[in-house]
Amino acid sequence: MSSALPIVNRYTRLVGIEHPIVQEGLGPFRTPKLAAAVSNAGGLGTVSMPGMPEDISEGARTFRAHIEECASLTDRPFAVNIPVGVDSKGEVLPFTDVYIRTALEAREADPVIARRLRVLTTSAGFPGGYVAAIKDAGMVHQHKVGSTRQAVKAEAAGVDVVIAAGFEMGGHAPSKAVHTFVLIPNVTEAVGVPVLLTGGARDARGLAAALALGAEGVAMGTRFITSTANSDWHPAYVQALLNADEGDDVAFDGVYGPCRGLRNAASRQLTEAAGHRDGEVDQVELTRWKIESMQRAQTEGDVTNSLVMTGQVAAAIRDLVDVAEFVPRMATEAAEILRSLANRLGGSVGEPVPASADR
Repeated sequence: MSSALPIVNRYTRLVGIEHPIVQEGLGPFRTPKLAAAVSNAGGLGTVSMPGMPEDISEGARTFRAHIEECASLTDRPFAVNIPVGVDSKGEVLPFTDVYIRTALEAREADPVIARRLRVLTTSAGFPGGYVAAIKDAGMVHQHKVGSTRQAVKAEAAGVDVVIAAGFEMGGHAPSKAVHTFVLIPNVTEAVGVPVLLTGGARDARGLAAALALGAEGVAMGTRFITSTANSDWHPAYVQALLNADEGDDVAFDGVYGPCRGLRNAASRQLTEAAGHRDGEVDQVELTRWKIESMQRAQTEGDVTNSLVMTGQVAAAIRDLVDVAEFVPRMATEAAEILRSLANRLGGSVGEPVPASADR
């Protein structure tokens, strides 16, 4: 048994979790079981939005059911993830408003959900119009950004946590295309709120690196997709990620900007069409098609003709992990890595390292 102390920092205290490890939003399909597993392991699980059906009230009912299911499977804190979608005129799409209000209403109606659903994560568009409502509900508001400018703007608007997303991440990748190793130190120097790293992390080394770069934790998607707790997704999807090698991923024209997924017929179709699209295309319907394609890969296992979201880190993942064991081990090993590095330099974590003597 390791004697390493847990990693406790502003983020773990703010959210009320043991380990600064977050499961990313992984829509547009079911994630309540996976979210509960991550939360039960001491991290922060996330219930994802359930797509963008034509009947948005149906989507709201599904989302509410997923929140209730997660709350029934864990007594620990968990989050929901809701992208702020906008149309070509910059107007917020109806599903964003409906899903945010669904989450807030679920907490208001059920004190058990209110105790467990502690965090609301927004992404894609600017969440300014929702910051006050989220704060008034007593939730921690996390917002995902892809640039330092966006991080500063989000902090000024009042968000509690910034998730800095490197371009290597899977799913909805940042349009600025700044990679993690450059973005994280830029953001942590520019804002005062806790920062999480997302994009490229898969194990203790990634968490240790994030802490060294000034972040207070990591959010991971692909690593948690490839886990035994992700029992709702089609096995063919998971296997496609396990089979992926370096270079098998591609960024393409996605839902709210670039998306990253596997190279296949579906992503190639979007890549080839990007430069030849008719200006009369209904962007809302195109967005719905993309989301339905993502869902089809997750539910039916069509990994050739449907969009398979993944980060570049899939190239380094070859096994399924047991979330209950993996999350605390990842945190413990990250602390051990940092202590080992400090000891090699002649000091220990928390102590200044003496300067080397002149040669």
